[in-house]
Amino acid sequence: MKKRNLITIFTAAVLVVIFVLLLFTFQVRQSQVAVVTTFGKISGPPCSPGLHLRWPWPIQQVYKFDQRIQTFSDKFSENLTRDNINLIVSVYVGWRISDATNFLNSFPNGSIEAAQGQLQSLLTSAKSAVVGDHPLSDFVNADLQQLKFDEIQDQIEQTVQTELRTNDYGIQVEFLGMAKLGLPESVTEAVFTRMKSERQVLISQAQNEGRAEAIKIRANADRQANETLADAEAQAKQIEGQGVAEAAKTLPIFQENPELAVFMLRIKALQDSLNQRSVLIFDQRTPPFDLFNGVWTNAPNP
Repeated sequence: MKKRNLITIFTAAVLVVIFVLLLFTFQVRQSQVAVVTTFGKISGPPCSPGLHLRWPWPIQQVYKFDQRIQTFSDKFSENLTRDNINLIVSVYVGWRISDATNFLNSFPNGSIEAAQGQLQSLLTSAKSAVVGDHPLSDFVNADLQQLKFDEIQDQIEQTVQTELRTNDYGIQVEFLGMAKLGLPESVTEAVFTRMKSERQVLISQAQNEGRAEAIKIRANADRQANETLADAEAQAKQIEGQGVAEAAKTLPIFQENPELAVFMLRIKALQDSLNQRSVLIFDQRTPPFDLFNGVWTNAPNP
């Protein structure tokens, strides 16, 4: 019986200790930050991760906030572009609590839902302002190089960041991008017509560039052909001149001895006919084969 009483007392003591710890201490995780209020007013800076002491409620109350990035997509909203086209835009946002004290002061009980509602309102205003500064061609264009999605997203993000800092909401946007982009049915046909027109302009531009390049290539080819012909004519004239010069050297000799000239011409014709192995059947009386006259008759008998 005495042993059983000791166990009961020990168990009760442990429970009391646990209860006291729960009342007078609190634990903050690595991904959290905590703000302690005393009689409804913030007392001291935010608490870092670890074990901390506190007075039990209703003297003090602890508000814990997750400091990890939280994401959400805002609602579709219609916005007029600079050229008065109705555009439907939705963005996604990654945000986190940057200052837990300001966050608790800005939203009742540090409500995440209230913070996202305020962020939604800021996004709606920022989208309306930024979209109104851009024509529809910055959002929808047949030429990808003329799209300005990155620039528009940066402008919306900077506008929201400025509002958050100005009002000390304790929120910081980490990233922002366009989630969806749409057009009302009333303007879809007009947009498609414009896209076709822009595409036709690009096609015409490409065709004109192709024709210009073809003209350039043909001009270069004609120039090179003319240069080649001119070089060939110059070389032909040079060779012709050399031939005339060589002929001029031998002309006086042939003029003094015309028979020698005729003989040389006949020898040259005979050489040309014997350039390849061949069997010749000829009349010895036909020039230049008449050179063989007397050759066979004067040849010794075998």
